Amino acid sequence: MTNIQRDYDIFEAGDIRLQSNLVFRGARLAYKTYGQLNADRTNAILFMTPFGAHHTDIAWMIRPGAALDPERYCVIVPNLFGNGLSSSPSNAVPPFDGSRWPNFTVADNVMVQERLLREVLGVERVQLACGWSMGGIQAYHWAALFPGWVKRLAVMCGSARTSPHNYVFLEGVKASLTADAAYQDGRFVRFPERGLRAMGRVYAGWAMSQTFYRDELWRTLGCGSLEDYIVSNWEGNFLRRDPANLLEHIWTWQHADISANALYNGDFARALGSIEAEALIMPGATDLYFQVEDNRREVAAMRRARLLPIPSDWGHRAGMPVNNPVDARFIDDALKALLGN
Repeated sequence: MTNIQRDYDIFEAGDIRLQSNLVFRGARLAYKTYGQLNADRTNAILFMTPFGAHHTDIAWMIRPGAALDPERYCVIVPNLFGNGLSSSPSNAVPPFDGSRWPNFTVADNVMVQERLLREVLGVERVQLACGWSMGGIQAYHWAALFPGWVKRLAVMCGSARTSPHNYVFLEGVKASLTADAAYQDGRFVRFPERGLRAMGRVYAGWAMSQTFYRDELWRTLGCGSLEDYIVSNWEGNFLRRDPANLLEHIWTWQHADISANALYNGDFARALGSIEAEALIMPGATDLYFQVEDNRREVAAMRRARLLPIPSDWGHRAGMPVNNPVDARFIDDALKALLGN
């Protein structure tokens, strides 16, 4: 049997009480650190994982000379619960497996992440909390739930609260997956290939802009046709994910709200106004579901926030431009300026 070397660490968080008041036993938070903490532990950056992703999917942004420079900072990447590395439906044990998985809110995630930093890494303040999409949603929660912890905040194509339209978009994505015959009585009884392929096709229409398709920008990715792009990039992406984990992340995303907790009791304006961090909010100019206008309203309620749309035709993917050097440079330059580099 081949021994596969694990490239991340595990924080054994024990029994945690979720916002639902269910107690999740034996919670495990997978995390990866890049670089070293300095002597006084003041050079930490938090970089959160997005929907369905692992730390390996975003690690390309962490490199010498970049804003997230591991030679200058200790970049900490906690893996979102439900992504298959941290506690997730795919590795759950009875009685909380299958249809009894207890959904984690973004606040549930951030509370355990705070324990990781404080109890394991000895960190009590971060230079920057940042992320794309669901990673940005987590960063927003960090800045609101622990305002004294976060010196700077950067959100790429994310929001402080999931908008009604965003919620409905996710309903369509969820419906395409759960329509597969493999989904029965709240669980997948076999691998839902047809559902995952359908989910990829639905997602492709929302994640990229109309201009991206009109100008055939998919050709820059080495695709020979539109069908080649959809199958290789979208069907292929979701076929390598666990379907139950994807449903968990959809639920977490749909219920994201920095004010939905005992600290703010639903007062969204107060939650935004409590953020002390110097904030840079970067929506994608052509993002179809994290719209610029939603972020504009959030920034208006914050103390020290600036709106900087990413001038891109790559839709939502403008915020994680692994194959798009123009947008990657724009984001990296903006993060460097925020960090004072």
